[in-house]
Amino acid sequence: MTGTGYAEILRLVMPETIVVIAAFLVLAVDRFFLTQAGTRVRFTVAAAIAVVGCGGSLARLWMAPQHAFLTEGMLVVDPLSNLVQAALLILTILAVLLAVESRFTEHVGEYVLLMLMATAAMMFLVSSENVLVIFLSLELLSLSLYVLTAFSKSSIQSAEAGVKYFLFGGMSAAFMLFGLSLLYGLSGSISLSGIASAIGPHGLDPMLMVALVMTVIGFGFKVAAVPFHLWAPDAYQGAPAPSASLIAAGSKVASFVIFAKVLMIGFAGAEGSAAWRAYAAGYVPVVAVVAAASMVLGNLAAIAQSSLRRLLAYSAMAHAGYMLLALAAHTSESVASLIYYVFTYGLTTVGAFGVVAAVETETGSDKLSDFNGLSRRAPLLSLCTLVFLLSLAGIPPLAGFFGKFFLFAAALQSGMGLLWLVILAIAMSAVSLYYYLRVLKGIYVADPPASAGPLRVPPLNLTVLCLIALAVVLLGAAPGWLLRLIENAVSAR
Repeated sequence: MTGTGYAEILRLVMPETIVVIAAFLVLAVDRFFLTQAGTRVRFTVAAAIAVVGCGGSLARLWMAPQHAFLTEGMLVVDPLSNLVQAALLILTILAVLLAVESRFTEHVGEYVLLMLMATAAMMFLVSSENVLVIFLSLELLSLSLYVLTAFSKSSIQSAEAGVKYFLFGGMSAAFMLFGLSLLYGLSGSISLSGIASAIGPHGLDPMLMVALVMTVIGFGFKVAAVPFHLWAPDAYQGAPAPSASLIAAGSKVASFVIFAKVLMIGFAGAEGSAAWRAYAAGYVPVVAVVAAASMVLGNLAAIAQSSLRRLLAYSAMAHAGYMLLALAAHTSESVASLIYYVFTYGLTTVGAFGVVAAVETETGSDKLSDFNGLSRRAPLLSLCTLVFLLSLAGIPPLAGFFGKFFLFAAALQSGMGLLWLVILAIAMSAVSLYYYLRVLKGIYVADPPASAGPLRVPPLNLTVLCLIALAVVLLGAAPGWLLRLIENAVSAR
């Protein structure tokens, strides 16, 4: 390739490059200039550099070309990938800001570097249609998240969660690599469009079905769908709160976007049908079964939890089931509704983990009983929690309600016979309302412990949480703005 070609590639990957440069700058400044400073000062400086880096990447995305396609789909620049990358950067900024008051580690530079490297991996992931780059990006993301999960050296739960996450992640990577290698063997191509062109005319042969199942298993782990969810409760509970928020929000956004690309582009022509009494082999019935299992098990298991972190983990499985509806529908409208849903869900989840971190700092635990009487101890924090949990439950007029509404409507309008799955999703949403209201009952109705005084929330954390809650309310009050932006990006592909 000529020098001009390399210059063009560098220009196209400049948003990711800025994030990587910021990551190494954080490490250099922390190692060489702040070794004697306190943890809070080091986190403040690291967060400032990270926010400036992510902000610079956002600015570059604003000026980025609207369309570019490198050989074999290694890098695909279009309005949709730019929009998703911008969402990932926003979620990372929020997670980094919520980490400023953390005290779980003295290795501040390494921690923030890993958060930014995970973000760069997610950005590469959503802007590729090449199975080799997709796999490498997923592994860079996974390795960063494994370490972030186990980063609290003083916590046995953190170490255990990191090991479990790593072991399950290794197995899922093996399944995914096997499935992707079968696709390459069947098609002779590593680009998703090339794979679809090669396998589409030959129908769904047994080898392709094996590749499909293996690929779904690999991505099912990444999105914490049942039955590939066993790592999630421990990871959500043991990981430091900023790490958990990045896993639950950013990782889920990136994983669902690339999962949709792989199925809808790479397996085009192998959709099949999940219609009631009209089953046809393909990826749609596989996804529909996983979606149904995720919604049922996730919501029912969440009822039995006494830890808010684990409740959020099982809730995440249920939300993964709702999001899989969009992949079963596989229309442009369902893709737009999926991106709206996953972004608003990610925003809300970052806020929920911010609340958990604030309470844990004071009480040392995330038990539901520790939230009793929180409305009297921290009224503004309680109001933010109310917004986050009701949005997750899908109560109007919050963003979570419109996310579900758009998603369910797109599934019904797809003509794929998914009425039974939508009815199940609505029923399970009603179940989810019970356990979210159970948390809010403790916050607003139960009495606080006799020895509990006012709960001190750092001003920066409270400001960030209030901004997230305001965004959730505004996106619910005017949902059409973001949805139109996403629909225009999807149609411009």
